[in-house]
Amino acid sequence: MYAKPVSGAPGPWSRNVARGVPPDLYPPAVSEPLLDPPPPTHDALPNRRLRSNRAFAALWTAATVSVFGSMVSRIALPFVAIETLRAGPLEIALLRSLELVAALLVGFVAGAWVDRLRRRPVMIWADLGRAVLLGSIPVAAIGGWLSLPQVLLVAMLAEVLTTFFDVADRAYLPSIVERADLVRANGVLSATMSAVEFVAFGVAGFLVRLLTAPIAVAIDAVSFVVSALLLGAIRRPEPPPPPPAEREPIVAEIRDGLSLVVRDPVLRGLAWGTMGLGAMWGVFGTIWLLFSTGELGLDAGVIGVIAALGGFGSLLGALLAERAVGRYGLGRLVVVSLVFAAIGNLLIPLAPAGAPLLAILFLVGQQLVGDTAVTMFDVTEVSMRQARVADRSLGRVNATVRVLMVLAQLVGTAAGALVAETAGLRAAGFLGPVFALLGAAALYRSPVRRVTRADDAPA
Repeated sequence: MYAKPVSGAPGPWSRNVARGVPPDLYPPAVSEPLLDPPPPTHDALPNRRLRSNRAFAALWTAATVSVFGSMVSRIALPFVAIETLRAGPLEIALLRSLELVAALLVGFVAGAWVDRLRRRPVMIWADLGRAVLLGSIPVAAIGGWLSLPQVLLVAMLAEVLTTFFDVADRAYLPSIVERADLVRANGVLSATMSAVEFVAFGVAGFLVRLLTAPIAVAIDAVSFVVSALLLGAIRRPEPPPPPPAEREPIVAEIRDGLSLVVRDPVLRGLAWGTMGLGAMWGVFGTIWLLFSTGELGLDAGVIGVIAALGGFGSLLGALLAERAVGRYGLGRLVVVSLVFAAIGNLLIPLAPAGAPLLAILFLVGQQLVGDTAVTMFDVTEVSMRQARVADRSLGRVNATVRVLMVLAQLVGTAAGALVAETAGLRAAGFLGPVFALLGAAALYRSPVRRVTRADDAPA
């Protein structure tokens, strides 16, 4: 999720390109101290640096609190619509669709604005805005004026702020963590999020039942306030944003962010891999529940336990990521982890009908193999991207990748639904791994596999 700033050539990126200067994308030349190979270190040295890094500790704690609340809200908000407002399948589909559309509409703009501003204030204001939006749900429920349009509006606007937060979040860590610690820092954050996901999903249903869904949403609102306070306590200064005189029009800056991804072979390869993964998740989200219940005959309780085991898989992937990078190299691990993500999801359509215990083993295998691999891919892919891109271009690059991933997820969702309608759910299940393998093939053909570590960014 995060990384160290990379200085680049002065002046706006587009002006340098117009003069034939390579993009402000790579770290300084090899002769400069920043890319001198660091001395061999043991795992304890990055551990010590991260433990003594108060800014990282505050960011880590803020992320943990915020994600816990968000996981509760992910369960509670649909229940607000279902139980409190008697919403049906169409309304729930509309709720999810508005969130995706909101992310697409503001994705590029968020990247451009994040690169113009200091990242930490963007994250704080996004947290406070989400606290106000979600806090309006329990207030309206208690007052008796809660309505479905309000829930839909809150979900959409909260997703807008989440997009700004996530883009700034992934661009902020380079300001507080050394480049040599990127993989470990991202692994620590991913491991924590995986553990929080497992706990929060289990607690969310209990809170909804005990407190009602609108009051459970209030927990998420409070978590955003706590997150904002923790972020506000960070005192480490950020690199200054570019002065207004050096800013391009926002459309030009958005175009520059796209160009950074399209022109650079490593970033382009990473984008194809991310899109392959996003398309696979689109298919997965379309068919998994229907296949598990309709084809395999599993009930909701069993499915919930299987899904919770994915949290253990994610935790395992986060814990193993740094050691695997040291042994196999960053680029190789990016490619291999996406291949194993495809293999893990292949276990879904291979699960046999009429043999519940065997089917459960296949689905558990998918959660353990697939989620472990996906988390390792996430940790390594974002670490490579953060180390490669200059600080004031990172927001736009992150936003571009986010938009491409959401678009790919929509394509996967539509393709999965079409194949499921025409050829059945099992046939659609084979489509997801195909998308992931296509992404892995694009990664393999790119220079990504030759990158060995986060501070190794060959041009």
